[in-house]
Amino acid sequence: MERCILHVDCNKFYASVECLYRPEIRNKPVAVGGNPKERHGIILTKNELASKYNISVGEPVWSAKQKCPELVIVPPNYPLYLRFSRLTRMIYEDYSEFIEPFGLDECWLDVTGCQQSGEEIADEIRNRIKFELGITVSVGVSFNKIFAKLGSDYKKPDAVTIISKENYKDIAWSLDCSDLLMVGRSTSAKLKGYGINTIGDIANADVNMLKALLGKNGEMLYYFANGEDCSPVKHKDEIRDVKSVGNSTTTFRDLVDNEDVKTVLRVLCESVSTRLREQGLKGRTVTLSVRSTDLTSFTRQKKVKLHTDISTEILDCAFELFRKNYNWFKPIRSIGVSVGDFDVDFQQFDLEGTVERREKLENLEATIDTLKRRFGNYCIVRACQLKDTELSHFNPHDEHIIHPIGFFC
Repeated sequence: MERCILHVDCNKFYASVECLYRPEIRNKPVAVGGNPKERHGIILTKNELASKYNISVGEPVWSAKQKCPELVIVPPNYPLYLRFSRLTRMIYEDYSEFIEPFGLDECWLDVTGCQQSGEEIADEIRNRIKFELGITVSVGVSFNKIFAKLGSDYKKPDAVTIISKENYKDIAWSLDCSDLLMVGRSTSAKLKGYGINTIGDIANADVNMLKALLGKNGEMLYYFANGEDCSPVKHKDEIRDVKSVGNSTTTFRDLVDNEDVKTVLRVLCESVSTRLREQGLKGRTVTLSVRSTDLTSFTRQKKVKLHTDISTEILDCAFELFRKNYNWFKPIRSIGVSVGDFDVDFQQFDLEGTVERREKLENLEATIDTLKRRFGNYCIVRACQLKDTELSHFNPHDEHIIHPIGFFC
């Protein structure tokens, strides 16, 4: 039996939900974005009216305002978006138990073997979400996940696109190579440098040449373009392994010296260690990512001696990575820390009291977690953080949303 896969994509999701709750802005160009005064001022999404002004996702708010002076900027309300994401999934569960999220606003469904056709189910879901939730979706229907995703992007808003084994060459192969899932900006530029401009060009390229150019990803893209993706849609109850826990931030001002960096890293590391304890995880690999003001970036990793959820140990490792790999050729605009490689160590007691000291640190940080849950994030802070409250006064644990896992989980 041929598989029938749906990919449902909520159109302009954040902006659509905001316009639903704010009737006064429904007929205006609207964008959901950060606060430019805090330098988180980029466009996260926009409604259809704003799209007419060529405003793009990721664009700075000031640039979008130049294109459209009457643009209404709304701050993100992630708890509301999460609620709508859960409501859409409740509708999907009426049609299949194989439901795999791809971000907050997208899901794959495997409806193979249902009495209704894939197109009928897609239309029913589209109409139900519009009637019950007040937002619109676009749905792709195909025989694999890659082309179902391509179908939901092909025609927007509020549409259904069928990509079958009979028509996929007509629909997919003429599209730009960047429209294929897993072809980002860098990969697209590399492919086009070799004259591979469309999805059809990828499909008809020599697979060994693609492997030489892109490694194993080149072979993967070749199979994707030829409709040979056979990855399953995961069951809705399947637990996905967490690969890493992290936080990053665009800083309130440029970081100009090591002390600035350590101030921001300390906040990030405390947030990461709290998240680790909440999930009962300890990691051994610390990853640091840094982006300078000219938007060049690097990522470095290091293993610590023992699996840890202690913020000071994570901070010491991250700061060591920074000092060894950055020469201050430019000020820093954003920085991030994550911890992975999860497991549990069985610690050997020694005469130096190492285990006892680490247990005291773990108990101390667990107590701080309890205080912050009860009385707020700023009820207790390290004295050294008071030297520069401009940099240290942010709360990544509560303010930074954690998105569902992507395609290769």
